[in-house]
Amino acid sequence: MRMSEDADSLYDDDDAGELDEEFPLGDGTADSEATVSCPYCGEAVEIALDPGGGTHQDYVEDCEVCCQPWRVSVQYGLDGEAAVEVTALGE
Repeated sequence: MRMSEDADSLYDDDDAGELDEEFPLGDGTADSEATVSCPYCGEAVEIALDPGGGTHQDYVEDCEVCCQPWRVSVQYGLDGEAAVEVTALGE
C-alpha cells in the first residue's frame, strides 16, 4: 500500500507543540519533563513525564548515567505542575 504525499502532511512534527495546549491537565498545560538528581550517583538527569498516565504515578526507571534503578513518584497538581520524587529502588 502506498501513502499519498497528502497523508504525510497529517503527521507534521511542527504541530507537536500544539498537542499540550489542546490536551491540558487541569487549567494549564501539564509538565512533560523534569530534572531529577540520581539517588545513587548524584547526577542531574532530565526525565520525560507522561501527563496522560494519571494524576499520581509510580514507576521504575534506570539512571542514564550509572544505570541504577530508581523509584519515580509523580504527582500532578490541578495547575498541571508535576511534583517528582526519585528514590533508590530498595528504599
